[in-house]
Amino acid sequence: MSGGQTWQGNWRVRLYERVRERGYDSLTSFANARPTASLVALAEELGEADVAGVQVLNGLLAEAEQRKQVTRFVRDMLVRELSECLPEGWPPLLDDANRFKVAKALGSWFADTPETHRARVDKASDALLATPPPPGWRPLGPDDELLVTLLSDEEV
Repeated sequence: MSGGQTWQGNWRVRLYERVRERGYDSLTSFANARPTASLVALAEELGEADVAGVQVLNGLLAEAEQRKQVTRFVRDMLVRELSECLPEGWPPLLDDANRFKVAKALGSWFADTPETHRARVDKASDALLATPPPPGWRPLGPDDELLVTLLSDEEV
C-alpha cells in the first residue's frame, strides 16, 4: 500500500471491481479460494497501491452479515491469523516465544471479531490454551473440525 490512494474515491466499488476482474462474484468467494492468506495478502492481490487489509475485512464481514454466516467468518479470521503467526502449525511446546506467537494470533483474532461474537471467541481462545490442539495442527479453512467444535454455526 503506497501513495495514499487506499481511501480515495469509492473504495468499496473499487474492491468489488477487482474481485469481479479476477472472476469471482463475491469477496467471500475470492477469499475462500485463498483460505490461509492474510488480509494484507488478499488486499495486495487486489491492488497493492489502493486496497487495504482493513477494507477486505470490512467487505468480508458485510457479506457474512448479509448471508447470516458471521460465525463462519469469525472462524475464517482465526485460520488466517494462525496461518500468519504459526506457519508451522500449533507449537509442540508453549515456551515464551511460542506463547507470544499464539497470543498474537488469538489477540488479532479477537480484535477482528464483531462485538456480537467476542464472548464466544474469548471462550474458544481459553479452550485452545487449556486443551491445546495436537502439535502441528494447522486449520486450512473455516470448516476445520476442531474450529467448528469450538465455534459452531449457531448465529448469535
